[in-house]
Amino acid sequence: MTGRGQVSAGDLLELVRTGRATTRGALQQVTGLSRATVGQRLDRLFRAGWLREGAGGPVDSPLGGRPSITLEFDDAHAVVLAADLDTRHARAAVLTLTGEILAEHGGTLVVEDGPEAVLGELGRWFAGLLEKAGHRAGEVCGIGLAVPGPVDSETGRVVQPPIMPGWDGYDIRGRLARSFTEHTGAPRVPVLVDNDANLMAYGEQRTGYPDCSAFVLVKVSTGIGAGVVVDGSLFRGVDGGAGDLGHIRVGAEALCRCGSYGCLAAVASGGAVARRLAEAGVRAASGSDVRELLAAGHPEAVGLAREAGRQVGDVLATVVTLLNPGVLMIAGDLAGTPFLTGVRELLYQRALPRSTAHLEIVTSRLGERAGLVGAGALVVEHLYAPQRAEERLTALGV
Repeated sequence: MTGRGQVSAGDLLELVRTGRATTRGALQQVTGLSRATVGQRLDRLFRAGWLREGAGGPVDSPLGGRPSITLEFDDAHAVVLAADLDTRHARAAVLTLTGEILAEHGGTLVVEDGPEAVLGELGRWFAGLLEKAGHRAGEVCGIGLAVPGPVDSETGRVVQPPIMPGWDGYDIRGRLARSFTEHTGAPRVPVLVDNDANLMAYGEQRTGYPDCSAFVLVKVSTGIGAGVVVDGSLFRGVDGGAGDLGHIRVGAEALCRCGSYGCLAAVASGGAVARRLAEAGVRAASGSDVRELLAAGHPEAVGLAREAGRQVGDVLATVVTLLNPGVLMIAGDLAGTPFLTGVRELLYQRALPRSTAHLEIVTSRLGERAGLVGAGALVVEHLYAPQRAEERLTALGV
């Protein structure tokens, strides 16, 4: 907001949604707009169904009088669809605009089958979930998708993903939008795509650590990736490559799926641990198999997970020194006590005390739902941002 005349209805919505101003009087005070102008712009938001009146607030005047009516973002006027792809498994959900999961489904979906098949199947999942949640397809305002690879946020296309063969440069947004329409009959809706670790970090930070100005989440599953949230916004780098920890060279000779030797993911990911267990005669083909072995207390799995944690902790000492986060969250298949113990052991040994003095090292709060919550939040923040909200109001004719 740069001037009174430029404060839009979308700007007022942003102030209400974020809790910075939740009464008409507060909106006048923050924006400098007249009572009549605030009323006119709020009327557009009410007609769109985006705002509602809540309970009366406290009386500010010592002389008494009627309490101010509070304004609330009405999260019942639409729903969001979200999906989180892993290499061999996926989850999908219907969420409210405030992130509550209304219906959820998880199942086998193999990313190596290619984008046509995988995104077509997601459209079918979405149709079933909407029926389960009791919502019409016409109520969907957007779709968010988390994928296990680097994403150019401008185009929504993955860029040279090591573990997503056949997806490089593919029009994910267009195919998923078509799949949604094919399976529901509803018009196309906006589709946003981002890296899974990014969206997990976004979901976890917003729900559990909203006051943390520098938040890092590291996902250790088939691969290794990190999501970074700074001052409430995702840090993606110039083309979506930020946080690709799995391809930092650590001096080992193991061949990585990216084609290089010595990547961290080649020696310390869930997939790498599974390979080492298989070589020792233990049945393990993926990070999810390792997770099950760890849950059962399998001694060899526990030992290898702790060793992997030490290798990742060595790299994270540099990350913590560079970013000085308040929270470092470990998530994914290996996110348990053995791995976390290894991380802490090397991280505190290698990083300067100054970098770790106020650092919390924790595990995921949202678990397998983190990517879904983050994907839903990404859609809502995009669609209800001031400029985009103003465009949508105009399109609605209000």
